[in-house]
Amino acid sequence: MDKNKRNTNYKLYVESKVPKTKAWPSLFKAFLLGGIICAIGQGFFDLYSYFFPNLAESEVATCMLMTIIFITCLLTGIGVYDVIGAWGGAGSVIPITGFSNSISSPAIEFKKEGIIYGICVKMFTIAGPVIVCGVVGSIVSGIIGLFI
Repeated sequence: MDKNKRNTNYKLYVESKVPKTKAWPSLFKAFLLGGIICAIGQGFFDLYSYFFPNLAESEVATCMLMTIIFITCLLTGIGVYDVIGAWGGAGSVIPITGFSNSISSPAIEFKKEGIIYGICVKMFTIAGPVIVCGVVGSIVSGIIGLFI
């Protein structure tokens, strides 16, 4: 069998096995879940602003983000966030909750390998490349901005 025919057959096989998704329902669920997460975050922001009026807006935002990250880690640990993510797709990944989930999931998965070689080393397997790309991108854009 020649190489092109084999590749064509393989492509047809893969296309037959890939699950079909419906774009509009998936987009609606992602939009709805992302909006719910952001509304919950805004609710915490308003609560912290109300109960701690002396805090600066940046401090209130920090408290709100820490609360959202904690709740996401807790939901990831008990297995609820995976169900939420399966339903809402990208709506659970785009906000800071997705980043929190990408850090806590590998840490929970590899905790049996110990604190150092399990949790600390494997915690950034998913989010590590994102952090590196963000840092390198900001450095490059800062250098370009310096000279322009």
